[in-house]
Amino acid sequence: MALTYSAGSLVTARGRDWVVLPESEPDLLVLRPLGGSDDDIAAVFPAFETVRGAEFAPPAPGDLGDQRAAGLLRTALRVGFRSGAGPFRSLAGIAVEPRAYQLVPLLMALRQKTVRMLISDDVGIGKTVEAGLIASELLAQGEATGLAVLCSPALAEQWQQELRTKFGIDAELVLSSTVSRLERGLDLGQSLFDKYPHVIVSTDFIKSTRHRDDFVRHCPDLVIVDEAHTCVTSDDTKVSTQSQLRHELLRRVAEDAERHLLLVTATPHSGKESAFRNLLGLVKPELARVDLDSEKGRKLLAQHFVARKRADVRQYLTKEDGLADDSLAERTAFPSDRYFKDETYKLSPEYRALLDDAIAYASERVEEADGQGRREARIAWWSAIALLRSLVSSPRAAAQTLRTRSAAAVAASAEEADRLGAPLTSDSADSDALEGMDVAPGAETEENAGSRLAELAQRAKALEGPAQDLKLKALIKHLKALLADGYNPIVFCRYIPTAEYLAEQLANDPETKKRSPLGARTVVRAVTGTLSPQQRIDRIEELAAEAGEDAAARRVLIATDCLSEGVNLQHHFDAVLHYDLAWNPTRHDQREGRVDRYGQKRDEVRVITLYGDDNGIDGKVLEVLIKKHRQIKKDLGISVSVPDEMSTGVTDAIVEWLLLRGRQGQQETLFESDSFQQSFADLEQDWNSAADREKASRSRFAQRSIHPEEVAREVAAVREALGGAGEIDTFVRESLNALGAVLRDSDNGFTAQVRGTPMGLQDALAPVVGADTVERDRPIPFRSSPAVGRGEAALVRTDPVVGALASHVLNAALDTQADGARPARRCGVVTTDAVTTRTTLLLVRYRFHLTLPSRNGEKQVVAEDARLLAFEGAPRNAVWLPQQRAVELLDAQATENTAAASGERMMTRILDQLGEVTPYLESYGDELAAELDASHRRVRTASGEIVRGLSVTAQKPADILGTYVYLPATASVPAGVSA
Repeated sequence: MALTYSAGSLVTARGRDWVVLPESEPDLLVLRPLGGSDDDIAAVFPAFETVRGAEFAPPAPGDLGDQRAAGLLRTALRVGFRSGAGPFRSLAGIAVEPRAYQLVPLLMALRQKTVRMLISDDVGIGKTVEAGLIASELLAQGEATGLAVLCSPALAEQWQQELRTKFGIDAELVLSSTVSRLERGLDLGQSLFDKYPHVIVSTDFIKSTRHRDDFVRHCPDLVIVDEAHTCVTSDDTKVSTQSQLRHELLRRVAEDAERHLLLVTATPHSGKESAFRNLLGLVKPELARVDLDSEKGRKLLAQHFVARKRADVRQYLTKEDGLADDSLAERTAFPSDRYFKDETYKLSPEYRALLDDAIAYASERVEEADGQGRREARIAWWSAIALLRSLVSSPRAAAQTLRTRSAAAVAASAEEADRLGAPLTSDSADSDALEGMDVAPGAETEENAGSRLAELAQRAKALEGPAQDLKLKALIKHLKALLADGYNPIVFCRYIPTAEYLAEQLANDPETKKRSPLGARTVVRAVTGTLSPQQRIDRIEELAAEAGEDAAARRVLIATDCLSEGVNLQHHFDAVLHYDLAWNPTRHDQREGRVDRYGQKRDEVRVITLYGDDNGIDGKVLEVLIKKHRQIKKDLGISVSVPDEMSTGVTDAIVEWLLLRGRQGQQETLFESDSFQQSFADLEQDWNSAADREKASRSRFAQRSIHPEEVAREVAAVREALGGAGEIDTFVRESLNALGAVLRDSDNGFTAQVRGTPMGLQDALAPVVGADTVERDRPIPFRSSPAVGRGEAALVRTDPVVGALASHVLNAALDTQADGARPARRCGVVTTDAVTTRTTLLLVRYRFHLTLPSRNGEKQVVAEDARLLAFEGAPRNAVWLPQQRAVELLDAQATENTAAASGERMMTRILDQLGEVTPYLESYGDELAAELDASHRRVRTASGEIVRGLSVTAQKPADILGTYVYLPATASVPAGVSA
C-alpha cells in the first residue's frame, strides 16, 4: 500500500484535523494535531481507522471580531509553535527566553561538526542557560542522541530542575544515593547509561575506577562538565588523588573525537596558566600546545572559547557594537555593584579569657608534638587550627570541637594527617570538596587532655547569647539595619553548630513565645549540610512562602557554605553577611554570587563582612586576602582565584605566629615574622601574575568569532517568527481583560485574578499555577523579566501560563460554539482612518518540509510559521503591501462603528474571492522557504558537511487562518475598486 499522504499534509481522523509527520509509514500515520504540540502526537493505522484528506476550513463570515481579533489570534498561534522552521529548532519549545548574548555560544557551536566548547562567562551571566541552549538544539537537530551532565552532587538536583523546567529535558540522577535503585531496573548485562539517555552524574561518584569504565564505554554523545576547572590542575602543583581521578575521567571522555563536549566554568585559570592549558587540551588537544599569542592560535581558540564580563553584555546589540541603530538593543539588569562594608566586633572579657586559654593549650600541644615526630606534629597542627577556627566562629562550634576527637588523630602518617585534617579546617576553592565540610572539626588528640578540654567546652557553652557573645550582638545590630532598609539577607557561617546556634538565637519561637530580636514579622531559617541538596531548596522555598509577599515581612537565611556554590538565591535574597571569614577569598565571591546575578531585582547588593578586631586572626585574613581579592576584582571586573596552596601558606603563617605569640609573648608583629613575610611575598607574586595573565587573556581572547551583526540578524529572524516580549505583554493583558480577569498593575508587571474567566481557561491554568490559586482567586503575578520566582509568570511566549492562555484563545477562536468570551476571531471588519482604501489583512499559516542533514543521518521535519499579508482592493486585482505595513494594521483603531449586517456581507464577498490570491500565497511561501534555506546555511557556514543535503520546501496550499477587512473612515470606496 503506497503512502497516501505526504509529510506536512492535513488529514481528518478521530474527529479532528492533524498534520502528517515525516515518521509516517505506508501502513502507519504519525500525526500531530493541527495547532497542537509534540506532546499530543498520535499514531493511526489507516487500515483500522477512518482517515481522509482535509482542507483547512475557511472562516465563517458571521463570526466577526473587533479590532483586536487579528493580533490576538496571531500571537496565540505563534505561542503554540513548539518547533521553529529556522536554524534554531529548539527555541520555540523551551521555557526560557534567552538573552541575545546567550545566543553567541549557540552560534559558535552550530559552526562545528563536533561541538567542543569552553564556556567561561562571569558568575551570574547564565552559563547554565548557554549550555542548555546548545544541548537542547543538538538534541532537537538529531546531532546528539543522549546527554550526560557531570557536576558535584550538591548541584545535581538543580541541574535536573533547570533541564526539565527550562529545556524540557528529563534526566535521571546518577548519584551514590540513587544508583542502586536505578541498577535494579536493568536487564542482564545492560548499562544504566544505555537505559537512560539523559543523566545527571556526580563527578566524584563516577570518577572511581569501579564506575568510570562503564560510564566511558556507554557515555552519551553529548557531555556537559560543570565547574570544569576542578578536573584539571597546574603542572607545578602537587596533585591530590581526587583531582587525578577527575582528570583521568574527563581525559577519557574527551578522547572520543566524535563526542560533543561542553566545559563550563567561571574560573578557567584558577590562578595557573598551565591549568588553563590543560583545560583547553580537553576541548581540543592542539590548544594545549599552540602559541596563543600568534594570529593562528587566537583564531583557533576563538572557535572554542567564550569568556565575557558583565560589562561586555550589560548593553548588547547597540550602535556601540557596530550596529546601524539600537532597534534590537538589549539591556540586561545585572546589579550595578556590590556595596561592601567591613564591620568589627570585640570579644567580651570572658570570651577573651577563653580564647587566650585555648591558644595557650594549642601552643603547648604543638610545641610538645614537635619533639615527638612529624606525624604527631601534623596532628597537633590540625587540632590547633580546628580549635582556633571554631572559637572564632561561635561558642556552640567551640564547645563541639572541644568535645570531639580530631579526625587527624587516627592518622598513621604525617601525610594521612594532612589528608584528614585539611578539608575540615581549610577553605578550598574546589566546590567538589564542599559536601560534608561544614561539620565542626575535632580538637582532642590524646586521652589525658579530656578533662582540660571539657572544662574549656563548658566555659564556651556558658558564653552563648548576646550578653557574652558580642559577635552575635553585632550581627543582630547589622541585620536590623539591613531589614530596616528592606533587604532580605543571607548570613554565611563556616560550621553547622554556628548556623544552628544563630537560628535559635534569631528566630521567633511560638511554643516558648520567644520573640526574635529582629522582630515578630521576620522569618529565620537555617540551611546546612545536614540536609540533602533537595531538602535545602525545599527549606528555602518554605522560608520564602512563610514570609510571603507582605512588604513588612522579612526573611533571613542562615547558611553554611553548602549553599555558597551553584544554588541560585537571587529571587528571595539581596544581601550577604559574612559571619565567618573564609580563608580563601574565592569562597566569599562565590557566596556573594548566589544573590548578585541575573534576575536580582535590586540594583545594589549589600555585602557586610563581620570580623573580630582583637581575636588575632580575622583582621589579618581580611587585610591580606579578602581586601586584595576585592581590589583585583574591582580593577579587572572579574574574580581571579588565589591558588589554594598560596592562601593556605598565608593562613598557616598567621596561625603559626598566633601560637608562637602564645608561647613567647608579644615579641614581634605578624607582619614582621619571617614565615609570614615569605608566604605573603609568594602569594603577592603569584596572585599579581595571575591577575596580569587574566587581564591579558581577556583582551587577547575576547569573543570575536561571532560579530554582533550576525547575532542581530538571527535575533531579528527569531523575533519575526516567534514574537517579542512587547507582543506577549499586550496579548496577555488584552486576552485576560476580555475573558473577565481582574488585572492590577504592580512593580515589574501586573497581577491577574482569574476566577471570573471561562471554566475552560480555569481548567487550563490550574495545573500550571495550582488549583488552589485558581479556586481561591489568588492573584497571579506576571513579570516583565523572564527571570521569575516560583508562583510567578513571565511575560514570554514559553512561559507555561502564557502557553495555557494562548491555547485557550486559539481553540476558542477556531470553535464558534465555544462557551464564554472569545477574544480572538477569524474574521473582522474595521472602519478606520488608518487606511485610505479598502485593505484586507490575511493571517496565513505556512507549513515547511525540512530535510536537515546531520552526522547521524538526515532528519525530516515539518515546521510551521505564521505570516501577515495585506493587499488593497479586490482579491482579483490585489495590490500587495510591504510586510511592515501589514504588521502596522494590527494597531489600527476603529474610528467608526461598522454595522454587523453590512460587515457580514462585505466579509462574505471577500471570502468568496479569496481563491484569486492563492498563486501569490504560494509564491510567497516559496520565498520564505528560500530565506529559511539561506538562514540554515548561514548559521552553519563553517562546515560544508553540515549543510550538504539541506533543503526547505513549502507545503501547499497554505492555511488562511484569519481574514480582516479595513474600510476607510470615508464612506465610499475609491473609484475603480469594486468588491
